Amino acid sequence: MGESGEGPLSGFIELALCGDVMLGRGVDQILPHPGDPRLYESNVNSALSYVALAEAAHGPIPRPVDFTYVWGDALEALQAARPDLLIVNLETSVTRSRDYLPKGINYKMNPENVACLTAAKVDCCVLANNHVLDWGWRGLAETLETLEQAGIRTSGAGNDAEQAAAPAVFDVAGKGSVWVFAFGSEDSGIPADWAAGRGKPGVNFLGGISEESVSRIAGKLRKLKRPGTVFVASIHWGGNWGYRIPDEHRRFAHGLIDQAGFDLVHGHSSHHAKGIEVYKEKLILYGCGDFLNDYEGIGGYERFRSDLAVLYLPRLSWPEGKLVACELMPFQIRNFRLSRASNRDVAWLRDRLDRESAKLGGRIVPMNGSSLALQWR
Repeated sequence: MGESGEGPLSGFIELALCGDVMLGRGVDQILPHPGDPRLYESNVNSALSYVALAEAAHGPIPRPVDFTYVWGDALEALQAARPDLLIVNLETSVTRSRDYLPKGINYKMNPENVACLTAAKVDCCVLANNHVLDWGWRGLAETLETLEQAGIRTSGAGNDAEQAAAPAVFDVAGKGSVWVFAFGSEDSGIPADWAAGRGKPGVNFLGGISEESVSRIAGKLRKLKRPGTVFVASIHWGGNWGYRIPDEHRRFAHGLIDQAGFDLVHGHSSHHAKGIEVYKEKLILYGCGDFLNDYEGIGGYERFRSDLAVLYLPRLSWPEGKLVACELMPFQIRNFRLSRASNRDVAWLRDRLDRESAKLGGRIVPMNGSSLALQWR
């Protein structure tokens, strides 16, 4: 990405990518139209409890906030970067449904708060994750309908297998098109029975992180690839904590690039950012980390600093789809709002990501201001 204020250049596709965006539970309660706060967790029965935890940790949160509040300083950063597309993993059902699934943790946002997504000009919400069906089939149907009415395209879930597997397709003026495909893996906590089928709603479910899955995907997508078309694979995979990247994830990502023609792999599920790889000039983000959540005041994994969020700004050459540059913009989640990370926190994040990316052939170096940059061999 160029310096702040530089817009998209002819011959490049500029993307903005986030990890998990969770706007339910406590976050939903501070927005202009809070939904029913009832929860069905083992120790918590009201979403307001998460607001109280955050306030106990960092002070009062104003209520109600406007729809731009949670994005905080990230809005100014996005306006300066002016990406062609903003893609997020929306880890929240957008529904009034009360058909909760007894899975321990259930996230939902009132559909009347969908303007929280349009306030950040989100172009694509990836839905192949382990929370999109938290409130049943009706919850999924309302999520899809609400996002469509808001003008936000989706990928990774649908009313049947065909819709769930279909990409979100974007025509970028003067540059070609970007196709976003989304996949959900069982190792991220997605139940196998959430898989969409013929006439059955659900997610675009991976039968496994395997060569067989790569071959199946490649067989369907290879014939769709055209010159000037950038393919993005957005994958919800792996556990929430830890930096280790399983060998099968690396082989799978490489296979998607080699066999299926993907130009970028957008991985998420981990609550913190993980190492980054550039493979054959194509970007692989193994774990983008959380971008928004209501986890303030919850203890147990402080050493991973899940309060530090990263906005990824890759620049791809067009029509080749090769990585030219990638800027990382760190933020801190505080009072359910994204603020620029302090110099100390940026340095901490750089050290961790540099350590982990070095294992994959990459380096993370400081940029001007509080941003970081990816370098690779």
